[in-house]
Amino acid sequence: MSVTIGSKAPAFSLVNTEKQKVSLEDFKGQNLVILFFPMAFTSVCTAELCSVRDNISTYNGLNTAVVGISVDSPFTLGKFKEDQKLNFPLLSDFNKEASQAYGAFYENFVLDLKGVSKRAAFIVDKEGIIRYAQVLESAGDQPDFEAVKNTLAGL
Repeated sequence: MSVTIGSKAPAFSLVNTEKQKVSLEDFKGQNLVILFFPMAFTSVCTAELCSVRDNISTYNGLNTAVVGISVDSPFTLGKFKEDQKLNFPLLSDFNKEASQAYGAFYENFVLDLKGVSKRAAFIVDKEGIIRYAQVLESAGDQPDFEAVKNTLAGL
C-alpha cells in the first residue's frame, strides 16, 4: 500500500514517549510533517532527527507540527528523545500498522530484522490531505528537507 499526494492521510493512533495516545486528528487545523525512521539510536536516524530539532522554529513558523514514528517501543523512544533532547513527539508504531498504512515498511531489514519502518517524510495539510510524500528505499539516505520546507511554505 502506498500513499499518494492529494489523497486523505491514513488515520493513526499511536503511543508517545509519555505513554499517551496521539492520533492524526489531534493535528487538525495545522500542517503535520510525519517522519518515519527505521530505528532509534542509529547514526542516520539520529542525524536526521537532530537536524529537525535544530530547525524546529522553521516548522513552528509555518504552522507545522512534526512527529517521528518508528517501530521501537515507547520506552526506547523515550530514552532516545531524552538523549538527543528532541523537541517534538516520537510515536511508537510497535504494532507496525501506521508504517504499513503509509507504505513506509520493510518486510526485511538489515540483520534479518523483520518489519521495520522505512525512512520516509510526509506532509499532511490542515484538512488531512497528503501534500508531500517521499519514501526512501535506502535507510542511509535522508529525506529532502528543502523540498519539505518549500512544500510547507506553499500551503
